[in-house]
Amino acid sequence: MNRKLDFYSMSLSVFFTLLFLVGTCMGKFLVEKNSLKVTSPKSLKNDYECAIGNFGIPQYGGSLVGIVVYPKSNTKACKSFDDFDLSFKSKPGGFPTFLLIDRGDCYFTEKAWNAQKAGASAILVSDDKIEPLITMDAPEEERSTFADYLENITIPSALIRKTLGDDLKNALSKGDMVNVNLDWKESLPHPDDRVEYEFWTNTNDECGAKCDTQINFVKNFKGSAQILERKGFTQFTPHYITWYCPDVFVTSKQCKSQCINHGRYCAPDPDKDFDKGYEGKDVVLQNLRQACFFKMVNESGKPWLWWDYVTDFGIRCPMKEEKYTKECAEGVIKSLGMDIDKINKCMGDPNEDKENPILQAEQTAQIGNGSRGDVTILPTLVINDRQYRGKLERSAVLKAICSGFKETTEPAVCLSSSIETNECLTNNGGCWEDKHSNITACKDTFRGRVCQCPVYKGVKFSGDGYTNCTATGTGRCEINNGGCWKETRNDLTFSACVEDGSKSCSCPWGFSGDGVNKCEDIDECKEKNSCQCPGCLCKNTWGGHECSCSGGRLYMTEHDICISKKTTAEVGWSFIWIIFLGLAITAIGGYAVYKYRIRSYMNSEIRAIMAQYMPLDSQVDTRNNEELGNMRS
Repeated sequence: MNRKLDFYSMSLSVFFTLLFLVGTCMGKFLVEKNSLKVTSPKSLKNDYECAIGNFGIPQYGGSLVGIVVYPKSNTKACKSFDDFDLSFKSKPGGFPTFLLIDRGDCYFTEKAWNAQKAGASAILVSDDKIEPLITMDAPEEERSTFADYLENITIPSALIRKTLGDDLKNALSKGDMVNVNLDWKESLPHPDDRVEYEFWTNTNDECGAKCDTQINFVKNFKGSAQILERKGFTQFTPHYITWYCPDVFVTSKQCKSQCINHGRYCAPDPDKDFDKGYEGKDVVLQNLRQACFFKMVNESGKPWLWWDYVTDFGIRCPMKEEKYTKECAEGVIKSLGMDIDKINKCMGDPNEDKENPILQAEQTAQIGNGSRGDVTILPTLVINDRQYRGKLERSAVLKAICSGFKETTEPAVCLSSSIETNECLTNNGGCWEDKHSNITACKDTFRGRVCQCPVYKGVKFSGDGYTNCTATGTGRCEINNGGCWKETRNDLTFSACVEDGSKSCSCPWGFSGDGVNKCEDIDECKEKNSCQCPGCLCKNTWGGHECSCSGGRLYMTEHDICISKKTTAEVGWSFIWIIFLGLAITAIGGYAVYKYRIRSYMNSEIRAIMAQYMPLDSQVDTRNNEELGNMRS
């Protein structure tokens, strides 16, 4: 019986110790790949798949060009190259060195560290057998004697297939120069102007170097994350891994100490000691509290507050100081102005024998779908549905997130000097620019620069972006006069730019030329035959001309005629008297017609009235005739 109990206890210990490893073995883990392009020799010129290492700093959004070197000794890089007097540091102006090394005998990270110390810019690890590509991972810190350098590896690394490794070695043995381009531009999809990313984390701070790295990352990345989230550039979601307890162990003491909700949601013991310290269920409850906190702040439109809560919780409620408690957590929540009752309601009763909707959703989210594998390792970042490979460090992660934006839509934080180089600062990136107006077609992006005609002060420029950009549309004449000719003399200004919706330049009336570089004054007196009337004199002016008359006469522009000043006055008064006389005659005639019409109207009215009382002769004759007819009948 005692043997059975011992075996039973040992089985539980093994189960909880290997919780993380079980998920790794059973889960679907996808290898993130990128492109390795061999540009020479010609016989190997092609694109090849390689697997990104899960350490170092991959240059997300960029690429690295260099030459391949295969060491004469220490080909597996398991020892320091100083012992072999070998250095791979590039000379000024030289190509970066890609150190080709063989797989085997030591950790991948040890190979990378030795290559980095020897001056290599990147490492290519050639597989030692023909098999599918795998992800080169860092060893568990507690099993590794090289944990002190893990956080210092900065060069990128990639695993290549054995066949490619053999071909590269063969070309180098023949004396060929092998040029390669390691490209991370398409390592992460970048479909639009918003990046969606997940951070799989844990509230446990007693897991050694990994926990310390995670806590420092959250603290250092908080500022950038909140900027991205406040401006709507990203959609961030935190997640928490949990496991379930097998049915056979649900009622055991160990399972009860590591799980909540009747064994449905478990976490390993923080210090791997079931008899002291905090328990796994304490971690699950804090995870659940943080998940509920995020749910509440996300619904309130302030998801960035999650970073404040997690940072403050790590500072104020560490396990080492025995402050990892509900009371401490609620103190942090209260300080951020959030409703504790709502969070407790979200958490539910951990002793109930039923599913918790928040944690159940977390377990479902752990399962990979599409291009993302199962999440089994803590901490893990998933960016645009791809698992991040590299160092958990602010600038490295920010580079990866920035590479997920569609080009030219990156926020300003992605273009800061701390994470990328602004190519527009050197020779304007080789793009068009107008130095007078400080307008340029060079636009800095996270992946480099693009030459794109700009929109400046609401005015759109069009052209190829490299040699020319011309203002078009409404308002173009306000920007460098639309690129057209313009000149001012004696307070007179003439311009070849016309606001007609086009982008052409046309010299104004009185000028001739291309409208862009020059417009020259036309002598209208000679070329336009202006002022041609008898006695007219013509004088050319800048942008026009003036006509005058000899002999003190006046020039009438409308009729192109010269007239005498005296004649003009006489003709003027005579013309006025004629008009006055005409008006007088018209008035008299109109009055006479008026009087005539009034008199005729009055006569007709009088006759009508008199007819009613005194019959007219015609009426008497008619009446007599009628009476005579009656008598005869």
